[in-house]
Amino acid sequence: MASENKTKLWTLFNILGPFFGLLLVIGLFSSSAEVRPFFLSGGNFKIILTQTVIVAIGALGMTMIIISGGIDLSVGSVVALTSVVGATLIEQKFSPGLAAVLTILTGGLIGLTNGMLISGLRMLPFIITLGMMGVARGTAKWLSKSQTVNPPENPLNNIMALTDPTQLLPLPNGVWIAAALAIFLSLVLRKTVFGRYIFAIGGNELATRFSGVRVSLHKIFIYGVAGLFFGAAGLMQFSRLTQGDPSGANGLELDIIAAVVIGGASLSGGTGSVLGSIIGALIMAVLRNGSSQMGWPTYMQEIIIGGVIILAIALDKYRQHKSNE
Repeated sequence: MASENKTKLWTLFNILGPFFGLLLVIGLFSSSAEVRPFFLSGGNFKIILTQTVIVAIGALGMTMIIISGGIDLSVGSVVALTSVVGATLIEQKFSPGLAAVLTILTGGLIGLTNGMLISGLRMLPFIITLGMMGVARGTAKWLSKSQTVNPPENPLNNIMALTDPTQLLPLPNGVWIAAALAIFLSLVLRKTVFGRYIFAIGGNELATRFSGVRVSLHKIFIYGVAGLFFGAAGLMQFSRLTQGDPSGANGLELDIIAAVVIGGASLSGGTGSVLGSIIGALIMAVLRNGSSQMGWPTYMQEIIIGGVIILAIALDKYRQHKSNE
């Protein structure tokens, strides 16, 4: 009985932990009387939500991958590449709708390539995606001639545009798109066979393979679908900057992975949730926004984010230890 109660308490902690973390971070930056009036304003929360969009959409794709027991270190470079692709297509007079679709599909193609290499060569995702990180970044620089791509004004710029920046509402369309994608992925993970296979592969890949599941094929699908999310994040990056920057999104993969782990996913696979990953992305955005409001230098922000990542990994290890008891 005591063991069951302990398990229930630990499960409750895993669910509520990210929310407590978010409240703790908000409380930390609200403690300053000088910063509080602006930090807690509707306009600043609009900025935070807008800043969350790219990390949140990337975290949705990463959630699938981490639950399945994998990792993708190329996401930052893929976001940079797809933003350059979107900007270049607009510059070449493609219609905004077609440019958006091709931008997202570019991310999906890179994801499929990662999945096929991981499944076909049976190599660690860490190694394959580390190599793809360089390939995608180099391709972005080649495509843009190592310069930012600045297309003319176009409707895609409006996706992340801030209107009435002093008020919380209306929110940019990108925030609503991220929320819709989160709901969609949550339904996929919880209500479909494909979603159940993702958890099964991460929980015990060998047993899942012996159960007759085509694990290699599903891994290709997982990385491919995740790539579509990364492509969508690249589209949001392009919309937010109104340009394609081949050197942009540098280190974004760390924020995305940290968001997913802070949200309760295990790097060992088998556990994770969409809601947790979204809360984790919000925590990362609040940390960066609050640090800027406090006037902390960039290097201090980097130290804090690095510390949060280490803490997230340590918490993941602790969760694994507790679950094995």
